[in-house]
Amino acid sequence: MIDTPYRDDVAKSDCWPSRFFSCLLGVNTINPKHTAPKSIDEYIAGFPKDVQEKLEKIRMTIRNAAPEAAEKISYQIPTFTLKGNLVHFAAFKNHVGFYPTASGIEKFKSELSAYEGSKGTVRFPLEKPIPFDLISNIVRFRVLENREKAEIKRKKKYE
Repeated sequence: MIDTPYRDDVAKSDCWPSRFFSCLLGVNTINPKHTAPKSIDEYIAGFPKDVQEKLEKIRMTIRNAAPEAAEKISYQIPTFTLKGNLVHFAAFKNHVGFYPTASGIEKFKSELSAYEGSKGTVRFPLEKPIPFDLISNIVRFRVLENREKAEIKRKKKYE
């Protein structure tokens, strides 16, 4: 079963099938007052206090691991960029989704084996401690990876 976002105002029946992707991203197309967030602060503020605390700690963990990264909302979820997309994260009813790309998942496959996920996604259950140190290590890896890719691209441009 597909888990819908942690939004009390969006019933699962409201999400299927025509508005599924809007609901998945936390946008209620039935009630236009609930629009896409314009900032990470606004995104986090849309959740209950206990979830806000976890999201803010994830945000600070990413910020500390990648101090040069820029914050933005992309795909209607919090995103960090540094020479391209670095990582995304999003809250859902029962978990926080963390999206470090397929390479980030592959590199930390053994450490992430305790969590559900897929090629570019890992789901951290809200009822369990969030592995902030692991998130930090993944972000640091992604920073190095993005810098290496940018350098290769720069060298190719001048060949």
